[in-house]
Parts: sequence; C-alpha cells; structure tokens
Amino acid sequence: MSEHPHKTSIPFQKNKSALLIVICLTLSVMTAEIIGSLLSGSLALLSDAAHMFTDTGALLLALFALWFSRRPATSEKTYGYYRIEILSALFNGAFLVFISGYIFLEAYKRILNPQPIEGPLMLVVACIGLLANLSGAYILSRSSRENLNMRGAFWHVISDAISSVGVIAGGVIITFTGLSIVDPIIGFVIAILILRGALSLVFESVDILLESTPRDIKLKEVIKDIKDIEGIKDFHDLHIWTITSGLRALSAHVLIDDAMLSKCEEISRQIKRLLKEKFSIDHATLEFECDKCPPGHMCSIKEK
Repeated sequence: MSEHPHKTSIPFQKNKSALLIVICLTLSVMTAEIIGSLLSGSLALLSDAAHMFTDTGALLLALFALWFSRRPATSEKTYGYYRIEILSALFNGAFLVFISGYIFLEAYKRILNPQPIEGPLMLVVACIGLLANLSGAYILSRSSRENLNMRGAFWHVISDAISSVGVIAGGVIITFTGLSIVDPIIGFVIAILILRGALSLVFESVDILLESTPRDIKLKEVIKDIKDIEGIKDFHDLHIWTITSGLRALSAHVLIDDAMLSKCEEISRQIKRLLKEKFSIDHATLEFECDKCPPGHMCSIKEK
C-alpha cells in the first residue's frame, strides 16, 4: 500500500469545534425565527428558518465528512477517504443552488400575493439572527480558506447572514411604510448572492473530482522553473491535481544529462523543494530518464 502524507496543515480538532459551535448557533436562531414567524405572521422569517434548517443539515454533513476523511488509507483506498470532504462540498454547493431556486420561487409568489407582516417583531428577530450568523461566519472564516469542505459550511452561514440582512431591510421598510412588496424584491437579491457563491463552490469541487490542474498553477511555468535546474534537459508527461483541500500531487518524467545520473537524488530534492515552496505541491512522483536509455524504457532510478 502506498504511503501518502497526512494533512497536518488542516487542524482537525479546531475545525470540528468550529462546526459544533456554529451548528448550535444555527439551531438556536432557527428556533427563534420559527417562534418569531408564528407571532408576527412573517413568511420571510419562516422561510429564513427553513433555510437555516437545511443549513443545519449541511453543517452536520460537513462535520461527518470532516470526521470520516480522517480514516486511514487501506489497500483498496490508498489515498484514504480525503475525497469525502470534496463530495460533501459539492453536495453543499448543489443544495445552495436549490435553496436559491426556492427563494426565487417564493419571491415570485409574494409579488403576486403580498402578505401583511408585523414589521417591528420581524426586525428584532432578524437582527438576532444576523448577529448569530456573523459570529458563525467569523468562527469558520479562517478554516474556509484552507479547506473546501469548511468553505461549503462557511458559505451556508454567509447565505444565512445575507438572508438576515434582507429580512432586516424588509422589516425596516415595512415598519415605516407598510410596503410589504419590498420583501420579495429583497428575496431576489438574496437569491442572486447565494447562487454566486454556490456555483463557485460547485465548480471548484467538480474541478478537483475531475483531477484538473489547480487554478492558480500554470503548467508552462512549472516546466520552465524545473528545466532551469542544472542537469535537467526536459520535464514532460506532467500531471498536477488536487487530492483534497491542502493536498496537491504531481507526477512527471525528468530527462537528465547522462553525466548527471549519479546526482539523481540531489536533483530530485531540488525539484521537490521548488514544487513545495513555489507551488505548494507536497507529493511528487518523478520518473527519471537519460539519453542512454533505450526508446520506451526508463532508467532504473525512481524517486517518490
């Protein structure tokens, strides 16, 4: 079974604690919004509570993926369960797209049939929800920059915060003007903002599952930098992909001068140091070739 580096850069315990705190906050706000919607008659608050209910499920899924991805590699799954995190992120992104569609539909219905709303109570509950969502987003913000699964959870909390801002704006306008039609208009804006983040998450997850080259890496730049190392004549059959957030892999063939065969190990170290420091690639499999090798054959030296 192959040995692969562990994601030591992603602190499991910290991410788990952050998710648990945010789940508790989300459940508390959801309960408050359900009670507030029943007392005020606000469909906006009830819709936001439903939004938070689905987000709670998504956060629980992210927590499960975070735990499950820590399972060790096996002879059948030599990379372990790292991709569980990406699948979770993809599901979260897809679900956010669904939520956006739901908000679009509800906004359309409210334009056709505006409902009377108790503005002041709606405003108070929405403000409480916004504070809780901003707290949750702050807790998840750092992890979301390092881990795609955590980014999915972060965007769910952000979508809740955006919804709360919309509900607050609607509450203020309804309280002072009585124009309940502003509620669906704000709903359309909320849905567009949520959809933008959701599509970004979906596209990035799909790129990883398709083993696409990371977006911030240019293959031509990698080849040029490697060929600048003394003794390297060519660097080809290059593949770079992401196993999971924070763990990139590379495989390539390295053609070296015949006179440099004895220095393969040193050249390999230089290549890996460059890959790690400039391109954040921690796992590289290199196949060395030389001009003396018969066509279609490799040197007996392999570096991992």
